[in-house]
Amino acid sequence: MSAKKRTAETARGRSVRTVTTKRKTKETEISLILNLDGDGTYAIDTSIPFLDHMLSLMCKQGLFSLTIKAKGDIDVDFHHTVEDVGIVLGKALRDALGDMKGITRYGQASVPMDEALASVSLDISGRPYLVYRVTLPKRSKIRNFDTDLIEDFLHAFVSNSRMTLHVEIPYGRNSHHMIEAVFKGLGRALRQAVTLDPRIKGVPSTKNVL
Repeated sequence: MSAKKRTAETARGRSVRTVTTKRKTKETEISLILNLDGDGTYAIDTSIPFLDHMLSLMCKQGLFSLTIKAKGDIDVDFHHTVEDVGIVLGKALRDALGDMKGITRYGQASVPMDEALASVSLDISGRPYLVYRVTLPKRSKIRNFDTDLIEDFLHAFVSNSRMTLHVEIPYGRNSHHMIEAVFKGLGRALRQAVTLDPRIKGVPSTKNVL
Protein backbone atom coordinates (compact mmCIF):
# COMPACT_ATOMS: atom_id res chain seq x y z
CA MET A 1 0.00 0.00 0.00
CA SER A 2 1.53 3.30 -1.03
CA ALA A 3 0.67 6.91 -1.74
CA LYS A 4 2.72 9.62 -3.35
CA LYS A 5 2.49 13.23 -4.42
CA ARG A 6 4.87 15.10 -6.67
CA THR A 7 5.16 18.86 -6.48
CA ALA A 8 6.68 20.91 -9.29
CA GLU A 9 6.97 24.57 -8.41
CA THR A 10 9.07 27.51 -9.47
CA ALA A 11 11.45 29.11 -7.01
CA ARG A 12 13.80 31.82 -8.19
CA GLY A 13 13.41 30.65 -11.74
CA ARG A 14 14.11 26.95 -11.18
CA SER A 15 12.05 23.83 -10.77
CA VAL A 16 11.60 22.43 -7.28
CA ARG A 17 11.42 18.66 -7.50
CA THR A 18 9.69 17.35 -4.39
CA VAL A 19 7.92 14.08 -3.62
CA THR A 20 5.88 13.09 -0.58
CA THR A 21 5.17 9.38 -0.22
CA LYS A 22 4.04 6.70 2.22
CA ARG A 23 4.32 2.92 2.24
CA LYS A 24 2.80 0.49 4.72
CA THR A 25 3.19 -3.28 4.88
CA LYS A 26 2.78 -5.86 7.62
CA GLU A 27 6.47 -5.38 8.43
CA THR A 28 7.13 -1.65 8.02
CA GLU A 29 5.47 1.75 7.84
CA ILE A 30 7.42 4.53 6.15
CA SER A 31 6.68 8.16 5.32
CA LEU A 32 9.14 10.24 3.29
CA ILE A 33 9.56 13.71 1.81
CA LEU A 34 12.37 14.24 -0.71
CA ASN A 35 13.37 17.54 -2.30
CA LEU A 36 16.12 17.16 -4.90
CA ASP A 37 16.66 20.92 -4.99
CA GLY A 38 17.12 21.28 -1.26
CA ASP A 39 19.90 22.53 0.97
CA GLY A 40 21.17 19.41 2.74
CA THR A 41 18.80 19.58 5.70
CA TYR A 42 17.30 16.36 7.03
CA ALA A 43 15.07 14.83 9.70
CA ILE A 44 15.61 11.09 9.61
CA ASP A 45 14.30 8.55 12.10
CA THR A 46 14.28 4.93 10.92
CA SER A 47 14.76 3.54 14.46
CA ILE A 48 18.17 2.31 13.24
CA PRO A 49 20.78 4.90 14.29
CA PHE A 50 23.54 3.77 11.94
CA LEU A 51 21.22 3.92 8.91
CA ASP A 52 20.02 7.37 10.03
CA HIS A 53 23.63 8.51 10.19
CA MET A 54 24.48 7.22 6.71
CA LEU A 55 21.39 8.77 5.09
CA SER A 56 22.17 12.07 6.82
CA LEU A 57 25.65 12.05 5.28
CA MET A 58 24.18 11.33 1.85
CA CYS A 59 21.79 14.30 2.15
CA LYS A 60 24.46 16.69 3.35
CA GLN A 61 26.77 15.83 0.45
CA GLY A 62 23.94 15.67 -2.10
CA LEU A 63 22.25 18.88 -0.93
CA PHE A 64 18.94 17.05 -0.78
CA SER A 65 16.28 17.87 1.79
CA LEU A 66 14.97 14.62 3.23
CA THR A 67 12.47 13.68 5.90
CA ILE A 68 11.99 10.01 6.78
CA LYS A 69 9.94 8.42 9.53
CA ALA A 70 10.05 4.64 9.60
CA LYS A 71 8.72 1.98 11.96
CA GLY A 72 9.46 -1.69 11.46
CA ASP A 73 9.86 -5.06 13.10
CA ILE A 74 13.40 -4.31 14.26
CA ASP A 75 12.85 -6.51 17.29
CA VAL A 76 13.00 -9.39 14.79
CA ASP A 77 15.67 -8.06 12.43
CA PHE A 78 16.83 -4.81 10.80
CA HIS A 79 16.55 -6.27 7.30
CA HIS A 80 12.93 -5.40 6.51
CA THR A 81 13.29 -1.78 7.57
CA VAL A 82 16.63 -1.25 5.82
CA GLU A 83 15.37 -2.78 2.57
CA ASP A 84 12.02 -0.99 2.65
CA VAL A 85 13.64 2.39 3.25
CA GLY A 86 15.75 1.69 0.16
CA ILE A 87 12.59 0.84 -1.81
CA VAL A 88 10.75 4.02 -0.77
CA LEU A 89 13.76 6.29 -1.28
CA GLY A 90 14.45 4.80 -4.70
CA LYS A 91 10.85 5.27 -5.85
CA ALA A 92 10.79 8.82 -4.49
CA LEU A 93 13.94 9.70 -6.41
CA ARG A 94 12.48 8.31 -9.64
CA ASP A 95 9.22 10.19 -9.12
CA ALA A 96 10.96 13.44 -8.21
CA LEU A 97 12.95 13.33 -11.46
CA GLY A 98 9.73 13.31 -13.44
CA ASP A 99 10.30 13.32 -17.21
CA MET A 100 14.13 13.41 -16.76
CA LYS A 101 14.43 16.36 -19.14
CA GLY A 102 17.56 18.44 -18.66
CA ILE A 103 19.26 16.24 -16.05
CA THR A 104 23.00 15.61 -16.24
CA ARG A 105 22.25 11.86 -15.90
CA TYR A 106 25.74 10.63 -14.92
CA GLY A 107 27.53 11.15 -11.61
CA GLN A 108 30.84 10.04 -10.14
CA ALA A 109 32.65 10.66 -6.87
CA SER A 110 35.69 9.26 -5.10
CA VAL A 111 35.59 10.02 -1.40
CA PRO A 112 38.30 9.35 1.18
CA MET A 113 37.49 8.72 4.83
CA ASP A 114 40.74 8.47 6.76
CA GLU A 115 42.33 5.15 5.67
CA ALA A 116 39.41 4.16 3.38
CA LEU A 117 38.53 5.21 -0.15
CA ALA A 118 35.20 4.66 -1.92
CA SER A 119 34.41 5.15 -5.58
CA VAL A 120 30.78 5.64 -6.65
CA SER A 121 29.65 5.92 -10.28
CA LEU A 122 26.05 6.02 -11.43
CA ASP A 123 23.83 6.43 -14.44
CA ILE A 124 20.16 7.37 -14.18
CA SER A 125 19.58 5.00 -17.05
CA GLY A 126 16.23 3.30 -16.53
CA ARG A 127 18.22 0.05 -16.31
CA PRO A 128 18.60 -1.06 -12.68
CA TYR A 129 21.96 -2.69 -12.04
CA LEU A 130 24.21 -2.80 -8.98
CA VAL A 131 27.90 -3.63 -8.97
CA TYR A 132 29.08 -3.79 -5.35
CA ARG A 133 32.78 -4.49 -5.04
CA VAL A 134 33.16 -4.08 -1.31
CA THR A 135 34.97 -6.41 1.05
CA LEU A 136 34.39 -5.47 4.65
CA PRO A 137 36.18 -7.06 7.61
CA LYS A 138 34.82 -10.52 8.36
CA ARG A 139 31.93 -10.75 10.80
CA SER A 140 31.66 -7.00 10.53
CA LYS A 141 29.13 -5.30 12.78
CA ILE A 142 28.83 -1.69 13.85
CA ARG A 143 27.30 -1.98 17.28
CA ASN A 144 24.26 -4.14 16.45
CA PHE A 145 24.08 -3.23 12.75
CA ASP A 146 24.97 -5.99 10.30
CA THR A 147 27.05 -4.31 7.59
CA ASP A 148 25.88 -6.85 4.98
CA LEU A 149 22.60 -4.91 5.00
CA ILE A 150 24.24 -2.02 3.14
CA GLU A 151 24.30 -4.06 -0.04
CA ASP A 152 20.63 -4.98 0.50
CA PHE A 153 19.75 -1.30 0.93
CA LEU A 154 21.60 -0.31 -2.24
CA HIS A 155 20.03 -3.14 -4.23
CA ALA A 156 16.53 -2.00 -3.19
CA PHE A 157 17.42 1.63 -3.91
CA VAL A 158 18.82 0.84 -7.37
CA SER A 159 15.93 -1.45 -8.34
CA ASN A 160 13.33 1.18 -7.52
CA SER A 161 15.14 4.26 -8.80
CA ARG A 162 16.02 2.27 -11.93
CA MET A 163 19.60 3.43 -12.04
CA THR A 164 22.91 1.74 -12.71
CA LEU A 165 25.23 2.00 -9.69
CA HIS A 166 28.83 0.88 -9.31
CA VAL A 167 30.36 0.98 -5.82
CA GLU A 168 33.95 0.00 -5.12
CA ILE A 169 36.21 0.27 -2.08
CA PRO A 170 39.76 -0.51 -3.21
CA TYR A 171 41.11 -0.34 0.33
CA GLY A 172 40.14 0.39 3.90
CA ARG A 173 40.36 -1.11 7.38
CA ASN A 174 37.53 0.34 9.46
CA SER A 175 34.01 -0.74 8.45
CA HIS A 176 32.42 2.50 9.61
CA HIS A 177 34.87 4.59 7.58
CA MET A 178 34.39 2.41 4.50
CA ILE A 179 30.59 2.60 4.54
CA GLU A 180 30.63 6.30 5.39
CA ALA A 181 32.76 6.99 2.33
CA VAL A 182 30.22 5.09 0.21
CA PHE A 183 27.25 7.16 1.37
CA LYS A 184 29.11 10.45 1.04
CA GLY A 185 30.16 9.41 -2.45
CA LEU A 186 26.60 8.38 -3.28
CA GLY A 187 25.31 11.78 -2.22
CA ARG A 188 27.87 13.66 -4.30
CA ALA A 189 27.38 11.44 -7.37
CA LEU A 190 23.59 11.81 -7.14
CA ARG A 191 23.90 15.57 -6.77
CA GLN A 192 25.87 15.67 -10.00
CA ALA A 193 23.53 13.33 -11.89
CA VAL A 194 20.24 15.06 -10.98
CA THR A 195 21.54 18.58 -11.63
CA LEU A 196 19.63 20.40 -14.36
CA ASP A 197 21.87 21.66 -17.16
CA PRO A 198 20.25 24.39 -19.31
CA ARG A 199 22.32 23.25 -22.29
CA ILE A 200 20.61 19.85 -22.30
CA LYS A 201 17.46 19.92 -24.39
CA GLY A 202 15.03 17.17 -23.55
CA VAL A 203 16.10 13.79 -22.21
CA PRO A 204 19.89 13.12 -22.25
CA SER A 205 19.66 9.99 -24.40
CA THR A 206 19.71 9.29 -28.14
CA LYS A 207 16.66 7.07 -27.49
CA ASN A 208 14.84 10.11 -26.06
CA VAL A 209 13.79 8.04 -23.05
CA LEU A 210 15.36 6.96 -19.75
